[in-house]
Amino acid sequence: MLTAILNDIDELKIELNQLRPLDSESVCHALDIEYTYESNRIEGNTLTLSETALVIDKGMTVSGKSMREHLEAINHYQAVLMLKEFVRDEIPLTENLIKQFHALILQSIEPKNAGIYRTQAVMISGSSHIPPAHFVVAEKMEGCLAWFNQQVQNRTFHPVLLAAEMHERVVSIHPFIDGNGRTSRLIMNLLLMQYGYPIANISGDRENRFRYYDALELCHSGDKNQFLLLVAQQVKKSMERLIQIAKGV
Repeated sequence: MLTAILNDIDELKIELNQLRPLDSESVCHALDIEYTYESNRIEGNTLTLSETALVIDKGMTVSGKSMREHLEAINHYQAVLMLKEFVRDEIPLTENLIKQFHALILQSIEPKNAGIYRTQAVMISGSSHIPPAHFVVAEKMEGCLAWFNQQVQNRTFHPVLLAAEMHERVVSIHPFIDGNGRTSRLIMNLLLMQYGYPIANISGDRENRFRYYDALELCHSGDKNQFLLLVAQQVKKSMERLIQIAKGV
């Protein structure tokens, strides 16, 4: 099934490339806000899509919502804009780039921890996975990037699978005290966009959130198939949607 979806993605990429440039400012802006909304919703942010847009576009505050939720919307949107700058300028994935993403995600929320590897042990609520000890995080991240660069050089993985693998590997290391999910998804989508694919916007609704976390949990036991499939399906869905928008269907 995964192979079939990857074949579909390859065919869709050809069609999508023929429709480029897809540079409608209003469409891109709406999709960026939608991605911010869904990525934050996965982590428990309760702002609706329209509220997220109001916070980002109008600087409004929403009654009954916490300041943290407002800042999560603003910060993530800024991180998406930075992601697109990195893609445009062909900036390679490095530890420093990852820390820049994280620094934006936690900006004004946890400034002491923003962009800094954790210095204490952590546990992940609802997961049996125990992240590595804090004193080996830097070593693990260095190894993760070395592995990534080797795969790029050898062209071992389909780009969609490589992006998904990096998401899973970083979130498993859990290098930061908070914000690992958002940061890992930004890394995945940076790589997807660098290879010419659209952002894989995983839905944060209850059903998909559980599927996402269940798939990650299986990765920790050595079975990555469900997670790779989930990401590939979302990339295909995003490509089909962009093609429809471009064609005005």
